[in-house]
Amino acid sequence: MTSAVQTCQTALMRWSLPFVLSTLACGPLPMPLPDGGVVEEVPVDARDGGSNDAGGDLDAGSSVDAGPVADAGQVADAGSPDAQAGLVVYPFNQTHSPLTPAVVAHLRRVATREAHDDDVFMKVGDSNTVNTNHLACFSGANVDLGGRGALQPALDAFNASRVAGTSPFARVTLAATVGWSASAAIAGTPAPLEQELAATNARFATVMFGTNDIQAMNLEAYGRTLFTLVDRLLARGVVPLVTSIPPRDDSAAADAQVPWYNGVTRALAQSRQVPYLDLHRELLPLPNHGITTADGLHLNVYLPSGAPRGCLLTAPGLRYGHNVRNLVTLEGLSRAWGAVTRGTAPDASAPLRLGAGTASGPLVIDALPFADVRDTRRDGERLINTYAGCSTANEGGAEVVYRLEVTRAMTVRATVVSLGAADLDVHLLQGSVSGAACVARNDKTVTSAVLPGTYFIAVDTYVSAGAERSGEYALVVMEQP
Repeated sequence: MTSAVQTCQTALMRWSLPFVLSTLACGPLPMPLPDGGVVEEVPVDARDGGSNDAGGDLDAGSSVDAGPVADAGQVADAGSPDAQAGLVVYPFNQTHSPLTPAVVAHLRRVATREAHDDDVFMKVGDSNTVNTNHLACFSGANVDLGGRGALQPALDAFNASRVAGTSPFARVTLAATVGWSASAAIAGTPAPLEQELAATNARFATVMFGTNDIQAMNLEAYGRTLFTLVDRLLARGVVPLVTSIPPRDDSAAADAQVPWYNGVTRALAQSRQVPYLDLHRELLPLPNHGITTADGLHLNVYLPSGAPRGCLLTAPGLRYGHNVRNLVTLEGLSRAWGAVTRGTAPDASAPLRLGAGTASGPLVIDALPFADVRDTRRDGERLINTYAGCSTANEGGAEVVYRLEVTRAMTVRATVVSLGAADLDVHLLQGSVSGAACVARNDKTVTSAVLPGTYFIAVDTYVSAGAERSGEYALVVMEQP
């Protein structure tokens, strides 16, 4: 789908953004994969600091809510499609994930789980969601779609709905608060997520968390929590629209983590085959990334004559963060609403990810960045029990194998996020699928300098005290600058 703002290539020439972000956000084109070389293992969670080096708290002065860590990512019949039919891949160079006939059929099946109002959505997030410039203006008079007439039917449908006397656009949600991390939305009984669903009976939910979660520098906890949140919605028949988070212009250390947190959100949406909105990609080309210079965290808004006008989706308006997010969100809602209520599939086809994840049929990492979710209770095979080239650890459970062909020297980072009670480790193998071919291993992250050649990444199940810690995981692989 055409970018709502401008092409990434032009933007990168104008703003000269760091290479890692340009590769992640636009990639015209995810680059060919690496293969071969010398490797070095980095310690678990070795990161460039954890504090907000702007010197202030996130979200307008409130403290970050670390919250309880959710224990899942696994809900019975949460809505994951049949991987045997081929998983629709969510490309890194698109703002909206594909909505093919297969994905649309899947979303319509999700919607049969519970009766909800198809013209209502709920908002789930932190301060950038609570902000009154986010979506509320679509209920007012100062709306200009900039000629995008295809968005009008969905806009009218949601505006015609009423939740406690107001439209879903203008409603003050119970599931978003300044300073929240993702865990806050699902904490307690009933959790704010369930409270908002009970109040709205919404069919759709816009979800964006991560800006505050980064402060904890715990990608695994974030992944577990967000998977749990999305799976709870799916189990209730709600279609989530997962949104990538903005850059962190307040802190170089925090901003370096943004691509990895967004990699996990993409893997989540792709695995559940629910809509993914790449807001980060759309914000990168904007002046100041569409973020206020006051704190480097919150989205700014178009202010003609000093009045906020976040729903003017014209060329002048689309130089500002809230305006761009409002456009991307309305586009996403329109696509999802059309899919569920009318069976409309705007994308005729999309790339599929096929493969058994075995030594003879590895999953192919055909471009970087790469994101995938698998479950060693059903995927892969039991071929390697130990990786003599790296470790004596017992990896006696099933492993899932990926093939990576490297065409030039580069540094590759592979991060695995274990979900629920699973404990998966990541191994880099050079040349063949065997324990002796292991050149790097870690329980979360391997960073390796590689030369041209063939590599394999094996995500294997750790065995502790005779018990296999099998389960679901997310894998994100990128080039490291």
